[in-house]
Amino acid sequence: MPQAMYPSSPLSLRHAVTYLKRADHKLAAVIEQVGPCRFTTKGDGTHFEAVARAIVYQQLSGKAAATIYGRFVALFDAGTPVPGQLLSLSDEELRGVGLSRQKSGYLRDLATRSHGGEVSIETLHELPDGEIVTALTSVKGVGLWTAQMFLIFRLGRPDVLPELDLGVQKAIQRAYRLRAHPTPKRVLAIGAKWAPYRSIASWYLWRSLDPVAEYRQGK
Repeated sequence: MPQAMYPSSPLSLRHAVTYLKRADHKLAAVIEQVGPCRFTTKGDGTHFEAVARAIVYQQLSGKAAATIYGRFVALFDAGTPVPGQLLSLSDEELRGVGLSRQKSGYLRDLATRSHGGEVSIETLHELPDGEIVTALTSVKGVGLWTAQMFLIFRLGRPDVLPELDLGVQKAIQRAYRLRAHPTPKRVLAIGAKWAPYRSIASWYLWRSLDPVAEYRQGK
């Protein structure tokens, strides 16, 4: 299994946090509120499984999604989704575990593109961020947000700012005392000073909304 592109060691995280606090005094206040950075990646399983799981979890509560996903993986011989076997499953089998017709179609598209080599999913970690986003968003049902979550929490890429994320927008609104949620364009403008550690800045913004919650990880 590939290592994270940006190992979240105490030393590397400490450097990132120091940089961010110096770069933006308003973000520095958020960092002080949240405390030590405990950002980690989720690298178990395969990249294919990670993307399939993200599709299953879309627009569902954690408990409902976990139940459906558990039934879904039980369809596979080794308990791990693989493209070839997914393509051999019938629509009835997929619907039988609780997947909607739409999500079944998304999973089939992911499997088709992976199995046929159109998306070399297990070597995505070898590509730059932009090429990974392009590859993943070519799959039906995988949008920019999902691709960015893959970059941050699967690969540990350090400089990703999910400008469409409502949590990030809400946290920026609070930190900067804005009257309304910033637009995605304004999120990118405000966050420009956080480069090259915008993933870590995003983690702090999510945590500032709910210090206890494990934002985005595992999804």
